[in-house]
Amino acid sequence: MSGIGWLSEWEPLIPSATVVPVGLPELTAEDRAAAAAAALEARRRRAEVKEQLAGGELSIAEVLTLSDADKSLAKMRVVDLLEAIPRIGPVRAQAIMEQLEIASSRRLRGLGERQRRGLVELFEGM
Repeated sequence: MSGIGWLSEWEPLIPSATVVPVGLPELTAEDRAAAAAAALEARRRRAEVKEQLAGGELSIAEVLTLSDADKSLAKMRVVDLLEAIPRIGPVRAQAIMEQLEIASSRRLRGLGERQRRGLVELFEGM
């Protein structure tokens, strides 16, 4: 028994296996540049939508509808969407999310129908 402490008694029961390193694939400089450009475009798209929401050009319902087809919007966190609305800061955004039972890490694509409806109804009159 070559193990340390309590593990040594279990070593005969653990089958030996070849360890295969698992990791991210090696990317070429061109692949990295393309990924960086795509990430930048996604951030710009989210910023544009948040600006339109803040300016009243888009409603919450419209943003949720857009997020169904737009992957970059689908990855936006709900808290970021709420904080883009005038007069809603981090504290009020968190209170709204708790009221609607939305996890603080939830993204738009992960919202359930009841949560989406709750957001739309809450901001209909705004």
